[in-house]
Amino acid sequence: MQAEAGAVGDPLPPERLSRRFLRDETLLVLGLSLGASGVSALISFVGSVTKPGGLKDQAATLNASAAPGRPWLDLAWQLFGIASALVPVALVAHLLLREGAGLRALGFDRTEPWFDLGRGAGVAAVIGSTGIAFYLAARGLGFNLTVVPEALPDVWWKYPVLILSALQNAILEEVIVVGYLLRRLGQLGWTPGTALVASSVLRGSYHLYQGIGGFIGNLVMGVVFVYLYRRWGRVGPLVVAHSLLDIGAFVGYALLAGKVDWLPTA
Repeated sequence: MQAEAGAVGDPLPPERLSRRFLRDETLLVLGLSLGASGVSALISFVGSVTKPGGLKDQAATLNASAAPGRPWLDLAWQLFGIASALVPVALVAHLLLREGAGLRALGFDRTEPWFDLGRGAGVAAVIGSTGIAFYLAARGLGFNLTVVPEALPDVWWKYPVLILSALQNAILEEVIVVGYLLRRLGQLGWTPGTALVASSVLRGSYHLYQGIGGFIGNLVMGVVFVYLYRRWGRVGPLVVAHSLLDIGAFVGYALLAGKVDWLPTA
């Protein structure tokens, strides 16, 4: 018996992938993930700039305890938060599979591990050093809050959770803000330049809770990452770079906070 059109496992018929379908899908994915984070960060930023005192006298904490004094419950909440934050990535993978593509179309797979690791490590080395200098300068000028990368208790799972949190951030942001968004905007007919601006502004927007410095720094990083993605055709190196940057920030802060004079603390 001939299978019906649209049977389970078949790619979506081309006519189903209309501009309206793709537009609505993209808005829903962003609304469930980093688009919503951008709105939340904007509200947080408004609250910060309207609060008495300067921005650098306020703090933005990234990895905080969810159940102080109850380490096992805290661990459960930490792991739940990390896993639930990756659901939009699973949704994107599902949507791409339905059109006959999958995450491999974005270059997020295991086909070129050494390429991804090598290029990613090189990007992280360059951006990491300049990023720290930019943050310190922006905070010193009063454009940024004091960023506290972690405030977890000193328990056995602290560093594994910080590393998992860094990986989660990297996968979520690079898959959705670079790979998926650029693919969909291209299918919607956006020019490469306009798509680059949209991706970069989105990246900056959900870091606005850190202040103007966080917005500008991540916007510039977004421009660089879009350029590299188009040059290499792979999200993999960007995930590696972002993971290393966040691991360095989270773990580095945990090890150095209060021990070196140049690192601001809350």
